[in-house]
Amino acid sequence: MSIACPSACPSVFLPLRLRPARLAACVLLLATALAALPGHAAASWREALPAAQPIGSGTMTWLGFRIYQATLWAGQRPLDPGQPFALQLDYKVKISRDKLASTSIEEIQRMSPTPIAATTLARWKEELARAFVDVADGDELVGLYLPGRGMRLYDRDKQLAEIADPELAKAFFNIWLGQPSRDESLRRRLLGENP
Repeated sequence: MSIACPSACPSVFLPLRLRPARLAACVLLLATALAALPGHAAASWREALPAAQPIGSGTMTWLGFRIYQATLWAGQRPLDPGQPFALQLDYKVKISRDKLASTSIEEIQRMSPTPIAATTLARWKEELARAFVDVADGDELVGLYLPGRGMRLYDRDKQLAEIADPELAKAFFNIWLGQPSRDESLRRRLLGENP
């Protein structure tokens, strides 16, 4: 049995057997529209980088303590820095989000071939501090590099932030992949240059 639909609210008065089908169609349409939006984030970094394979991995230590296990993921070997890639860090120690942000900025500044303006460094530090979370033994953070666009940061597969700043993204990943690296052996292992 069908009830006449007033034009102001047609879906409320649809026959009961049509409501689930119409709802499913609306949900599918909404999901398709969201996925088509520029810069729409995938639910996990693996969805954003479906052909990812490990390029290399290694352990970062400091004064004999294991800080994290790092793995570089990309869709091709050797790494093509002009294509998206992901850096996965499995932490072995407790570090606050503020310490992660300040250490990242110190390394970016140390590795830069030219001085970076203090205002830029302050803005970058604020963006990273907002994006990071406190970590402890067993936590995993993943950075997804998006050339020319910026980067996304994930807590395992949960997106924490998308930073639309190509310069910050390049400088951030340069901490591990650029020279002079704090740990040249780790850099070479990540790039698959050491067994």
